[in-house]
Amino acid sequence: MALLEINNVKKIYTSRLGTNKVQALDSVTFSVEKGEYVAIMGESGSGKTTLLNILASIDKPTSGQVLLDGKDLSKIKQSELAAFRRDNLGFVFQDFNLLDTFTLQDNIFLPLVLSGHSYKEMSKRLEPLAKKLGIDHLLQKYPYEVSGGEKQRAAAARALITNPKLVLADEPTGALDSKASARLLKLFSDINAEGQTILMVTHSIQAASHASRVLFIKDGCVFNQIYRANATREEMFKKIADTMTVLQSGGALYE
Repeated sequence: MALLEINNVKKIYTSRLGTNKVQALDSVTFSVEKGEYVAIMGESGSGKTTLLNILASIDKPTSGQVLLDGKDLSKIKQSELAAFRRDNLGFVFQDFNLLDTFTLQDNIFLPLVLSGHSYKEMSKRLEPLAKKLGIDHLLQKYPYEVSGGEKQRAAAARALITNPKLVLADEPTGALDSKASARLLKLFSDINAEGQTILMVTHSIQAASHASRVLFIKDGCVFNQIYRANATREEMFKKIADTMTVLQSGGALYE
């Protein structure tokens, strides 16, 4: 059984008076296996963000089903959603979402504090993770005292410290320079190689070329997908770039 299953998901937004309807997603179906690294690409307005919000259980589909490890997200009670997200999902955002009044360590600890873990347990989890991410010397600093790349690595630590089933990354390199982006993408590849499942929404062909599979969304539908198989990152980059060119031109794919 796949870790994440998206079955015939539709999302229609209706205006307050019910006169206007906008279909953001139309019959989206795909699955993500445990240990996969999947990137989702598409132009602005294609439905990527709507899909991510549904996968994060922030929004609900109009119809269709999203299953995480066999559990239907739409059936989870509102009162249980926050705990479900905390226990099963890790989030990495474009703008880091770190609290400036907390040190990096306290920001990373936050989901564990909310889950009632002891300081000893939190410290035990953080030590190897901080070393792996290269932020062990920065833990007592505040977000405004470190670089964008360091903030994003702290945000990645916060996502990973709960041992989530799935990491959802929303444009994780969007606010980073090329050097910091390359370091973060190597980190994602490394943790994926250790078995972490990652689903990343991105505009960046460079970022997507690190994934094992790329899904393309167009007008709320899955337009195409590319598997890495034995392709090098350079070959994957070219495949993605070619598909994005076709997608942006409004043409059809040719095999």
